[in-house]
Amino acid sequence: MEAKNKNSKKVRLVGSIVEDVLQGWNRSTELCCDVKTILHSDRTLKTGKDYQGVLRRDHGADIDEFRCRDAHYTFIEMLPWTAKRNPRVYKGKYITITRQDDGNLRLNFKPMPKLGANLSFERYTFGVYLELHQALKGLIGNK
Repeated sequence: MEAKNKNSKKVRLVGSIVEDVLQGWNRSTELCCDVKTILHSDRTLKTGKDYQGVLRRDHGADIDEFRCRDAHYTFIEMLPWTAKRNPRVYKGKYITITRQDDGNLRLNFKPMPKLGANLSFERYTFGVYLELHQALKGLIGNK
């Protein structure tokens, strides 16, 4: 398969492009090894599917090209990043509140609207107060 470089009119083989991308990476093929998988998404590895995770060499003698000695590896699939780091627990017109990893609540002000005929300083601060009161009442109650 051939491909053209965007900056050049020279046609290159895809294999040579892949070689350029992988330059500096160490590649090897492990023979005679056992791989234990700990998966979250599937019961067993699916052919052609990519998995995010960590591969660890547990034990086993070094493998060389002449002698094949058993090596043992464990692959642990990482959980997907579906949960937001600091999830938003309240979204208002003027403020939002997020929950930190340690459980604390964090107040975030949205960009302040232009004050003018439709919105005075007093109406803005009162609106912030009402949202803060409503959010905290729902999140922590009357303790």
